[in-house]
Amino acid sequence: MLTPEKAFADLAAHFTPERTAPGMREALRRMIPITELDPPGVEVIEDLTLPGPSEPIPVRVWRPFDAAENGAGLVYYHGGGFVVGDIDTHAALCQRLAAASGVRVVSVDYRKAPEHAFPAAVNDALAAFDAVHEGALAHHGFAPGRLAVGGDSAGGNLAAVIAQHRRGKVAFQLLFYPLLQLVEIKRARQPWQEGPLLSREVLKRVKESYLRSLDDVRDVRVSPLLADDLKGLAPAFILAAELDPLVNEGAAYADRLAASGVPVERVVFNTVPHGFLNMTRILPQAVEAIVKAAKALEKGLA
Repeated sequence: MLTPEKAFADLAAHFTPERTAPGMREALRRMIPITELDPPGVEVIEDLTLPGPSEPIPVRVWRPFDAAENGAGLVYYHGGGFVVGDIDTHAALCQRLAAASGVRVVSVDYRKAPEHAFPAAVNDALAAFDAVHEGALAHHGFAPGRLAVGGDSAGGNLAAVIAQHRRGKVAFQLLFYPLLQLVEIKRARQPWQEGPLLSREVLKRVKESYLRSLDDVRDVRVSPLLADDLKGLAPAFILAAELDPLVNEGAAYADRLAASGVPVERVVFNTVPHGFLNMTRILPQAVEAIVKAAKALEKGLA
C-alpha cells in the first residue's frame, strides 16, 4: 500500500535541482496515476486547440452532465512551477471540478520554461482566455459573461494575472495555493513547510528557469501580489494548504483583495502540503477540498 510518506519521498527524489526539466516532467506524469483516484464521469471530454500568440495552444474541455444553463465556464491553468505539469497531470483535478460544480472546464497547456521563459506562459494564458471569451468554445456552451479563471500554484499565478489584466471580463477567481510573487524566495520559513513539490530549492529553480533576468521579478505579470490597484477584480476563492511555503502570500493577497472591496473567501486545509489536490489516493482531504472549491465556483458563477 502506498503511504503518504512513501509517496512524498518518491516525489521529492524527482524534484531536486539536479533533475532536468524533461526528467521532472516525466516523473510527475508517472506519479499521477499512483497518487490520483479516478474522478467522477462527465458527459464530454474533448482535446482541441485555441489560437495562440505564436502557435496553437492545446486545451482540453470537460463538459459535465447537467452543465449549468447559464453557460458558466472555468479557464484553468495547471501548476508545476512554470516548468512541469500539463493537461494530463491535472486532468483528474479538472474533471472533479467539472463534475462537482456543473461548470464547464477548459484546461490550457501553456508553454513552459526553460524552453520558453517569461512572458510566454502569460501570453498563452491571455490568448486562451481571450479566445474563450470571444466564443471559441461556444459549441460547448461557454458563455462570455460567465467565465472564471483558476489554477494551482504557478497556474494560480497565471489566473491571478489574467483576472487583473482582463478586469471586467473575468467573473470569478479560483486560486489553489497560488504562487503570487518571486521577489524574495529566501524568506524565513518553518522546516515543516518544505514539501515534496515545493521547497526553497524548487522555488530557486523556478525563478532561474522562468525569468529572463532579475528585473522581471517586479513585473506584476510575474508577481501579481505587487499590483497597485486590485479594485474591481472578480470575487475570489483561495484554497490554502497549511504545510506550504506559499501559505503566507496567499493570506496577504486575500487581505489585499478584501481591503480593495473584492469579495474573497479563503479556506485553509490543515496537515496537507502544497500540491495536495493531486493526491486524492493518499490524502482523503483532497477530495473534500476539491468539492468545496467546486461549490464555491458554482456559487460564484450562478
